[in-house]
Amino acid sequence: MRAVTVVPLKANTVDLTELPEPPQEDGPVLVKTRAIGVCGTDIEIIAGDYGWAPPGEERLALGHESLGEVLEAPDGSGFAPGDLVVGIVRRPDPEPCINCAVGEWDMCRNGNYTEWGIKQHHGYARERYRITPDFLVKVAPALGDLGVLLEPTTVVTKAWDHIGRIGARAKWAPHTVLVTGAGPIGLLAALLGVQRGLDVHVLDQVTTGPKPDLVAALGATYHHGDLASTGCVPDVVLECTGVGQLVFDAMDVMAPNGVLCLTGVSSKGRSLGIDAGELNRHMVLENDVVFGSVNANRSHYEAGAEALAKADPAWLGRVISRRAPLESWKDAYQRQPDDVKVVLEF
Repeated sequence: MRAVTVVPLKANTVDLTELPEPPQEDGPVLVKTRAIGVCGTDIEIIAGDYGWAPPGEERLALGHESLGEVLEAPDGSGFAPGDLVVGIVRRPDPEPCINCAVGEWDMCRNGNYTEWGIKQHHGYARERYRITPDFLVKVAPALGDLGVLLEPTTVVTKAWDHIGRIGARAKWAPHTVLVTGAGPIGLLAALLGVQRGLDVHVLDQVTTGPKPDLVAALGATYHHGDLASTGCVPDVVLECTGVGQLVFDAMDVMAPNGVLCLTGVSSKGRSLGIDAGELNRHMVLENDVVFGSVNANRSHYEAGAEALAKADPAWLGRVISRRAPLESWKDAYQRQPDDVKVVLEF
């Protein structure tokens, strides 16, 4: 079967190759891939920055943002042929750590997890895969191919889950949310903020293209330029760019008892001059919290599926700014100026 694969840690090795049919030991549910979302992680793996092939193999099939259709499922599995499904990315470590043992593999403490399409297991960018029912999530039939947005939605579903838990440390009634970055993660973070009835502001650098209109269509407020120019004093900040300076600027503008969630991964090798003493003073005296969030567990997939089912499908359709058929797979991994979310269609 066809699959988009790379040799991890070797740049320019991405290709459409043949892989064997998925092994039975991967699970009893057989799924046909319908679509794969492309994200920055895929681009970084293609560039040779990281990635791990399955043990004993040279190449790794990409694809952790998936949408598939069940072909075969055993009785009692909860799935049936024709179901639209999304595969969970991370699998717990075999030891397991205390978090993996209770289904919180997104909070793995020892790093011995695997991630489909990233770390030690083939991903979903192949024509078929097998999987166990506990790592498969249904999406509403009405979503159709928009279900490919579920995995990125889980990233911010987890972020909002943890924001709420942290905020509950005291009496808390958040009103204003600032999202930095209007890429797919930022837009979906804003969507969930609007669904919570909050006053949502989104900061990005572009002034044209689809992003400002997508923010406006949510009923949120779009800003461009620096953070101070927004005039926001947010109770919640979701930092979705990984830009180091923005992280520190966001710490400085939060309201008392503010919560800042970091979802963007910063590049190494850049130093920033900051007044660490003033930063510490501000955070202590204002009871602020800054935390990082990555990946998601099953509860976040289920909550993300509910959030997408409630969203305007026309808006979700606009988030997918470009689709490429498998025959033109190279186009999916070539970034274009107005890209928001690119999808590779199988």
